[in-house]
Amino acid sequence: THPWRVIGSWVAILVVLIGLVATVGGDLRDEFEIPGSDTQRATDLLESEFTEEQGAVLNLVFAAPEGERLDTPEREAAIQEAVGNLRSSQEFKPTEDKAGLESVGNPFSEATFSDDGRIAYAEAQFNETIEPADRDEVVAVQDSVRETVEPAGVTVEYNGEAEFPPVEQGTSEILGLLAAIVVLIFFFRTFVAMFIPIALAIAAVGTAFLLLFIVAGLTDVNTITPILVSMIGLGVGIDYSLFIVTRFRQLLHEGLSPADAAAEAGASAGRAVLFAGLTVAISVTGLAFIGLDFVTKLGIGSALGVLTTVLIANSLLLAVLALLGHKIDRWKVPFLRRAEDTEAARQNTLVSRWGRFVTAHARIVFPVVLIVILGLASTSALVRLGAADQGTQPKDQTSRRAYDLLAEGFGAGFNGPIPIVVDMNGDQQAAQRVYDGVQGIDGVASVGEPQLNDEETVGIVFVTPESAPQDEETDNLVDRLRDQVVPVATEGGDAVAYVSGQTAAFKDIGEQIIERMPLFLLYIIGVTFIVLAMAFRSVVISLTAAITTIMSAFVGFGVLTLVVQEGHLLGLTGLDQTGPIETFVPPIAFAILFGLSMDYMVFLGSRIREEHVHGLRTREAVDHGISAIGRVVVAAALIMGTVFAAFILSADRIPKEFGLLLAVAILTDALIVRMTLVPAFLTLLREKSWYIPRWLDRALPNVTIEAPHDGNGRRTIDVERPAEATGRS
Repeated sequence: THPWRVIGSWVAILVVLIGLVATVGGDLRDEFEIPGSDTQRATDLLESEFTEEQGAVLNLVFAAPEGERLDTPEREAAIQEAVGNLRSSQEFKPTEDKAGLESVGNPFSEATFSDDGRIAYAEAQFNETIEPADRDEVVAVQDSVRETVEPAGVTVEYNGEAEFPPVEQGTSEILGLLAAIVVLIFFFRTFVAMFIPIALAIAAVGTAFLLLFIVAGLTDVNTITPILVSMIGLGVGIDYSLFIVTRFRQLLHEGLSPADAAAEAGASAGRAVLFAGLTVAISVTGLAFIGLDFVTKLGIGSALGVLTTVLIANSLLLAVLALLGHKIDRWKVPFLRRAEDTEAARQNTLVSRWGRFVTAHARIVFPVVLIVILGLASTSALVRLGAADQGTQPKDQTSRRAYDLLAEGFGAGFNGPIPIVVDMNGDQQAAQRVYDGVQGIDGVASVGEPQLNDEETVGIVFVTPESAPQDEETDNLVDRLRDQVVPVATEGGDAVAYVSGQTAAFKDIGEQIIERMPLFLLYIIGVTFIVLAMAFRSVVISLTAAITTIMSAFVGFGVLTLVVQEGHLLGLTGLDQTGPIETFVPPIAFAILFGLSMDYMVFLGSRIREEHVHGLRTREAVDHGISAIGRVVVAAALIMGTVFAAFILSADRIPKEFGLLLAVAILTDALIVRMTLVPAFLTLLREKSWYIPRWLDRALPNVTIEAPHDGNGRRTIDVERPAEATGRS
């Protein structure tokens, strides 16, 4: 009733958020802590005992053409000139305002020059860690070296902590929006109605990004988080608004005024959106049980898009719809017949006919679909969690090409040395015993002499494995070092040694996730079960929702494993090398999936319950529910699935993994589970579908997701209880 006040309030909120970003907002940075792990103990020890903090390293990797050498007079002179420029030029010196180089190594030393003479490298040491704001300084170094050596026929590539490509966003989002526009055009048949969900999704994502950078000013937020914010925000933004706009148009066509139709859409579809958003919030908060701060922050950051969508959809969207009124049907799409929202028209849609087919053949459909889903889900048993190294990145990234050159010139394990950090505690020979103990261990290519701090209280022994950092053989080597070498070297003394490094870190992360996963699952399944039992007044439907959601998630994990880890259809993702699944992907993806897939259960189940409350038997209620809301669920799933799938085109491996996993799981959940498996199951159970113990029914608050309506769009009395008892009318 006060749309302009609502719009003005949101404008004021955005102004405040922009002001907060300008004053307290911060940059994104990657911080990984694994409390209680060997890796974290080693990190803490190095930070406290090695007083001189090291900045980031940029590896300059030089290569001659195949079959040729770098140490020809012309090539060696060009490389030495490039290195000399970095050492002497004031352009690359550190200042108070920018990062700079402190030293540059010699690429022609015995340790940095390959045996065949084709490949060499030099370490360029910056004075501080490199943040996104320092990217220009790194690029300046790279350009300087490249311009000097390339005329001599020398190729140069870069990797190391200082070389990380900026998070590329825009292309995947645009492709996802274009796919969504196509689906919305066919669904609504008018350009105005199509535009509303797109505009809301963009507004929600923009607001979520403002909140993200405000949070980044208060705590560390990982650089991958914006990808998840835009991915989740666009998907749910379009889906939630699609649900509300569809209900608004139905009510409008049934004769309600624009203001009443908007209010009723908010009271019914908007309430379902609130419940859907609540399930996402429950799932994300469950990540805290994993006990890894960066995992929790990734989940919370990815849920910002859901939070802003729920708030905007239940306020700004309703205000805009009240103002638009019948104008929402303007600008009809040429060559497409106007869609009818009448009950008779909905009964004749393909989705409605599919629903009747499922319920009519439930005894056959249910076991067949269940076997297919369990078969796909079982492939997730092949998953190996770990850390995919730079050798799996696309070849258009310089870090991947540098990785390949270093592996070729110095061995596969050169890219991932394993540091063993020794706290000697008065045992001065402990580091030497670790060094001696590593000799002859299977899987070790070489081991470096112990490096001690100034006080000689802490030593580091670098072990170079024969295998690549992501290989299972390297995982096994870490276990051998921890189980065999370290206990023997520290036996009988006070010294303590910790096996660290990238491979060890991701092993520690994986072990903690597996250890905490039962508690995580118990929390999100338990709380969601209670919430859905309150809404649907049925333990059967609540348990069905939880179990089938887990099945959909495992289908997504299984397909991801088959593609990214096992290599089936790998080329379609833009990758050319297989690797393990990153350890933090499963819990974050599961939390997101559990929340998002519940959306479809809420949207469809609330309508089925509404029909059942009004007197229909379960099978007929399922038929009517699918007819009324099935098209929306299918359209929403196609939109969300294509938005997620667009991120497979991202340059980085991790967004590809999230995009593929979420797209497969969401499409499976909506199209196969919610629209086929669950309706068939409810049809077989019939009235037992609504079973709830009396004690639980009395204990749970009586909450409805979607307020019942009669055929004229008017809110009706709940037939289960009189209006005087429920307080509703």
